Amino acid sequence: MTIRIAHLSDIHFGGENEAAVAAAAECITREAFDLVIVSGDLTRYGEVWEFEKARAWLDGLPERLLVTPGNHDAPYLAWAERIFTPFRRFERLIGPAPAQTWSGGGFAVRGVNTARGVQPRLNWSKGQIAARQAQAAAAWFGDQDPACARIVVVHHPLIEMIGGPMTAKVWGGEAAAAVFADAKVDLVLSGHIHAPFTWPYPYGDGRTYAVGAGTLSVRERGVPPSFNVVEVEDACFRVKALAWTGSRYEPYRTWSLDRRAR
Repeated sequence: MTIRIAHLSDIHFGGENEAAVAAAAECITREAFDLVIVSGDLTRYGEVWEFEKARAWLDGLPERLLVTPGNHDAPYLAWAERIFTPFRRFERLIGPAPAQTWSGGGFAVRGVNTARGVQPRLNWSKGQIAARQAQAAAAWFGDQDPACARIVVVHHPLIEMIGGPMTAKVWGGEAAAAVFADAKVDLVLSGHIHAPFTWPYPYGDGRTYAVGAGTLSVRERGVPPSFNVVEVEDACFRVKALAWTGSRYEPYRTWSLDRRAR
């Protein structure tokens, strides 16, 4: 049996590509997906009206959803809130911010928040993942069915994409990637750089893969608006990036990733 997951990211409501976003919802509703994942940056500036727009869009999708926050989901202008309660708006209108989980039907998913409201560096858009976050995720997978596919969702790629249009510079990212590889996580889904990609982590048996989704916003970085379809099969994972042509979605890039034996 093939498990099918829709993986979207960086929709940036308030600056979304409206036609691409509407068509993505139609595609997801029309096709059969076991889970819809959004790996952060639902909004442009973390404004309440942007979250309300995102919530209305999510409510039109199938019920099986997992959404993790991104750096744009902390308020951009409300400084006190950004410093002390950066994800209060996200939690009120979207869902839990620290961690999100889904399990059943042959796969288990853990969302981990790599975004921060403030950081001791100038660029607060970059990511962080604490050792305790990675270890808690690894422990959670230890309680799941050993035969299931293991998927982590973060906003920032934990290891930099070679030749990517921007960087994530995740503090603790490489250490967390090594923890996930040791825990036999299969896929680590992310967004942030607005371009689809896959590559294996250089740890363990080499079969823990980073998978990035593009954007559905007008902030394109040399890649058309897109989202991923991830298919879990017995022997491999198939990832297809579907790009918006202006009238429909068409395959943009595809990957087949060998799956480790359980």
